[in-house]
Amino acid sequence: MLTGLLPPLAIPATLQDALMARLDRLAAVKDVAQLGAVLGREFLYGLLRAVAPLDEAPLQQALTRLVEAELLYQQGLPPQATYVFKHALIQDAAYQSLLKSTRQQVHQRIAQVLEARFPETTETQPELLAHHHTAAGLSAQAMLYWQQAGQRAIERSANKEAISHLTKGLEALATLPATPERSQQELALQLVLGSALYMTRGHTVAEVERAYTRAYELCRQGGDELQHFSVVAGLWRLYASQAQLQTAYEWATQCFDLAQRVHNPMLLQEAHLVLGSTLFFLGELVPAHEYLKQGMTLYNPQYSQTLTYSLGTNSGVECLARTAWTLWLLGYPEQALARSQEALALARQVAHAYSLSLALCHTAVLYGWRREAQRALEQSDALIALATSRALRGG
Repeated sequence: MLTGLLPPLAIPATLQDALMARLDRLAAVKDVAQLGAVLGREFLYGLLRAVAPLDEAPLQQALTRLVEAELLYQQGLPPQATYVFKHALIQDAAYQSLLKSTRQQVHQRIAQVLEARFPETTETQPELLAHHHTAAGLSAQAMLYWQQAGQRAIERSANKEAISHLTKGLEALATLPATPERSQQELALQLVLGSALYMTRGHTVAEVERAYTRAYELCRQGGDELQHFSVVAGLWRLYASQAQLQTAYEWATQCFDLAQRVHNPMLLQEAHLVLGSTLFFLGELVPAHEYLKQGMTLYNPQYSQTLTYSLGTNSGVECLARTAWTLWLLGYPEQALARSQEALALARQVAHAYSLSLALCHTAVLYGWRREAQRALEQSDALIALATSRALRGG
């Protein structure tokens, strides 16, 4: 399915000419087709009415002619009507027939109207505002909306969408002058991008390392305590996932020292998870259990949502899941199973797809250790279904 405009060279010249000829034969209403093309393959009558320099009667007459000419399909009646270009190539031909400067002006007008008169669209579809600001050449505004769109996508576990939005935000940001404010904006974008990449591609890919390494460079220039902690925790995950455990331990102790220094209970809970997990990986099971147990004591659902979206997982879920493995290896199978079930219950409660995948993975492994093959298979099947539906991947 074509979801955007085709590059101009993708349309053979003869077809381009034929489509333009059809539009030119409707010269009286061509400008309405062009305006609709800027709005998108599908557009609402209400939005077109708000940006069109026509009264309602001539606008509806123009739309009727475009429908009769089979350039547009109409669904419903004005003012509730929706219009769809019969083919993406028709939309593209109408769009390309506008001068670049005119297109930019129209995109800017649409963005202004959306912000002023369609606040619900601005709230629920920030990527639409970002697209129009980008096409209008308004990089500063575009970057903010791409960031908002990326964050919203992360919150509903639409991680591939988030990566696309955040990458476009960084592209828009790169066109702005280098200032301390730009560095802080890039830091925020790189942090969310690192989290989205981690949840879809795992922590061992080069893109994740680039995002967090760049964020660390920016953090040394500024940033608040949460951003600093998120960067360090992200680098810890990077090296822990690569089994570079001594390096991971160094980042884990930085997490712990930072959390203690700022006396932030939210960060302290995460820091106990990070250090406890590292000790688990190193085989130091008794101190690992103590840190993980203290981490759950500090867990607060109110705090956890903030860190869930900045770090990629719910710290309570991860703490319980890793505690389960630790207890099993320490020789407490029933306690291990109980913590594992608590991790699953919490993951379903917080409704965060990646956290649920982590809980399912840990539970499946635990059932395997218990030689309960059928239950291990059930958890594995559930994990595969979740990962497939949400395009999840990670370590």
